[in-house]
Amino acid sequence: MNKKKVLALVTATVMAASAMGCGASSDTAETPADSTESTDNTEAAKDTQETGSGESAATGELSYTTLSLDDNKDLTASIKFLHHKTDREEDGTIAAMIAEFNKDFPNITVTTEAVTDYAEDSLLRLSTGDWGDVMFIPAVDKTDLASYFMPLDSLDNLSKELNFVDQWEFGGNCYGIPYMANAQGLLYNKKVFADAGITELPKTPDEFVADLQLIKDKTDAIPLYTNYAAGWTMGAWDAYVGTVSNGDNTYQNQKLVHTAEPFSDPGDGTGAYNVYKILYDACANGLIEDDYTTTDWEGCKGMMNRGEIGTMVLGSWAYAQMQEAGDTPENVGYMPFPISVGGKQYVNAGGDYNYGINVNSSDENKLASLIFVKWMVEKSNWCFNEGGYTVVKGGQNPDMYAAFDGCEVLSDQPALAGEETFLNDMNAESELSINAGGNDKVQRIVEAGATGSESFDDIMSDWNKKWQDAQEELGIEVKY
Repeated sequence: MNKKKVLALVTATVMAASAMGCGASSDTAETPADSTESTDNTEAAKDTQETGSGESAATGELSYTTLSLDDNKDLTASIKFLHHKTDREEDGTIAAMIAEFNKDFPNITVTTEAVTDYAEDSLLRLSTGDWGDVMFIPAVDKTDLASYFMPLDSLDNLSKELNFVDQWEFGGNCYGIPYMANAQGLLYNKKVFADAGITELPKTPDEFVADLQLIKDKTDAIPLYTNYAAGWTMGAWDAYVGTVSNGDNTYQNQKLVHTAEPFSDPGDGTGAYNVYKILYDACANGLIEDDYTTTDWEGCKGMMNRGEIGTMVLGSWAYAQMQEAGDTPENVGYMPFPISVGGKQYVNAGGDYNYGINVNSSDENKLASLIFVKWMVEKSNWCFNEGGYTVVKGGQNPDMYAAFDGCEVLSDQPALAGEETFLNDMNAESELSINAGGNDKVQRIVEAGATGSESFDDIMSDWNKKWQDAQEELGIEVKY
């Protein structure tokens, strides 16, 4: 395996989310290819009807859409769930959900393990097979999915009932289902905005930076909290380089790899260039914390709640945590990212971490795991309680998304057939890891902006060269 690709897999985060929902930790590690089992081994059903047992009678394979949560009440099994939500493990949230699950399925014992350095450790655990029955799928190559995880259903079937199920689709089968979904905007404190005299939410980079200056001039709050020291939080900026910054939901997974200079300035306040320039300008103008090297992830939650921070760039998954961190949850708001394309704002919504079920688990544990996953998706209310965008079609969204009225909400389209690994390959070869754990490249922007060590255009030029060199090395056609 290419050395750069190994390194990228060790340091990458899961995309949606990437990008998106890291809880209290960062997210990823190398994916071995030594497992040979790739399909579910459940016995074929004996008739030709679909049954509530969860098996498709035509194929004999377990299926999410044919499984009924009204059946299998007497199933006895012990399963293990590996996850990254250390905060929800510690505050009892996950234990409370399992207690509710056991009211419906009293004989399915669920043990859990929360991993702090999930991105790296989960892939290492995956390589040994020592992880249990259910886990949040880390940054594996899609070509390796069947080696580790059982197919949960076909894309056609799942997409009729659930949103955002194509993230871990390969060959028409879905190997993962999101535990929640995120919308990509940014956190802000409503009282800080009011005290600064900001009466309308900013819609462009220039308006946003001007508002940050108002916060600095008229309040005691930190205008933009970078969360530099946490590291993994910096990758959140990557989530806006596609749909949010250009209005094209085919860009991220289909066009980016074929684009010659994706970090050049389009001249109209849009595109990846202007996403990252917001951060550079804020740092260069002193609109961030006094010492970015000493930021504190846990501490910043209460600071946002209390009005000591004006804005913070993170996915919607962080909203609930900020609300819970103090006595003024009503002051925590969530707004669209301040970029407009042709006068219109776009919001990218997509799945966070996905549940995956161990292909090597026993048939009994596979069934118990699928029951647990379906119950968590449809009955636990975890997604709603975390401020997530609904995974279940027709489900309710929290009131926090009211500021998105008038925006167009889109979901990134999957890679084209035959190009499923192109973005992973480009991220590895270029070492930019866009939406895949590229935290250090965003930290470079903070350092350069705050110290003046590099100009923003020099950084963007360097990234463009890395991207073009990777295209040449991999033989990827430049189309745009």
